[in-house]
Formats: sequence, structure tokens, C-alpha cells
Amino acid sequence: MRYTLMTKLSININKVATLRNARGENMPDVQQFAIDCERFGAQGITVHPRPDERHIRREDVYQLKSLIRTELNIEGNPTEAFRELVLDVVPTQVTLVPDTPDQLTSNHGWNTRHYLDYLQPIVDEFHAKRIRVSIFVDASAEMVEYAKKTGADRVEIYTGPYAKLYKDDPVRAIESLRAAAEKAQELGMGLNMGHDLDRKNLGALIKAYPWIAEVSIGHAIISDALYLGIEETIKQYRYVIANN
Repeated sequence: MRYTLMTKLSININKVATLRNARGENMPDVQQFAIDCERFGAQGITVHPRPDERHIRREDVYQLKSLIRTELNIEGNPTEAFRELVLDVVPTQVTLVPDTPDQLTSNHGWNTRHYLDYLQPIVDEFHAKRIRVSIFVDASAEMVEYAKKTGADRVEIYTGPYAKLYKDDPVRAIESLRAAAEKAQELGMGLNMGHDLDRKNLGALIKAYPWIAEVSIGHAIISDALYLGIEETIKQYRYVIANN
């Protein structure tokens, strides 16, 4: 089957905010960086505001809403404060992530079967504002199936284990995602993927699952930009996506 969908690249700018916060001034300028990312080819901007505001701050999210011209994706655990922020800002997409305040980074997806009754009304709440909802899940067909039952529009498959395995066994790494990716396609859910993706492991992923709607990448892009510059980095990631 031939796919005309081109996977979109959403850039997570949390690390830029981390660098800014280290000095307490507006350098680098997070909002300008987001604007530049779009200008250089990013098709979305992702932020993950945490309760301690150790990187992206609530103020950043409000400012970005008026500046982003592609898609704004807000990730986070749907606490009351997080839901209030999202409902006020009304981004293109909200990605629900089951992280705790003290987590260094997201490291697992929702058990959507166990949390089905909890997630359903939250999804409805965001849909009432016409916000697209994605649920962060591990690479499990069952978790995708129950994510569908919540009413969510998309799932984002956690690719941390994929990236770790890819270094030693690319074939097995790709196959580890197949059941979940194909279940999303079967159910008509949009498929996002994210975490620890980089220029080395991204191409094989796109080639294997060309129906991926979006990849969200932050740490690797910002790290690559230290050597290549952000414009060249985005160009290279877009090339990888377009040529696999």
C-alpha cells in the first residue's frame, strides 16, 4: 500500500528552556527559538511544562500560543493545574503522559486498561474545546486498544526501549513496535512516536511504519544543534523523514 502521509516533525524545546533557566535571564530566548524552528522547517512545537517549572514555564506556554503558526503540542500529566492550562491555551494537541513531578524524563506510558475510567472524562473535557488528544503508551497492542476506548484521537508510542535496542539489534527493535503500530492503524487512530529518537534510528522507523503522523524529538535535536546549528539540524531530520 502506498502512503501519501508525510510524517511531521515536532520539536520539543524543553532543553532550550532548561539552558535559559540556568542563568535566570532570557538567554536563549525560548519563544524566538520556537519561531526559528518553524522558519527552518519544524512542523510543530512540543512543550512539557512540569509543576516545578524546571524548564518550560506556564508563562512560556501562553506566549507560545500566540506565536506558533504550525502546531502546538502540550505534554503532561493531566493534573487539575495542567488541565486548566491546556483548556485556557487551547493548543492543537495535548499529549497525556503519566509522569510524576520528580521524574527526570518520561519513561513509561499509561496502563490505559487500568486508567480507562480516569482518562475518558479528561479526553471528553479536551474534546469539548476541540483539542486533539494523544495518549502516551508503551508499545503494546492492548494499551493502544484501550487508548481507543478512552476516545483519544491518537496514541504516542514510547520509543525509549526501541532506541536502546536499536543500537544492538535494529531488526528486533523495529519489530518490537509492530503490534502496537499496526493496532493503531487498524483502529483508525493517529500514530505518534517519541522519546530518544535521533538521526540514526529515525529513518528505519519511518520506513517500517510510514503511517506515523508525527515524531516528537527534543534532546537529540538540541544536542545535534550544538555542532550543526539548529537550521542544518532540522534540515537533516526532515531529509531523513522524507527519504525513508
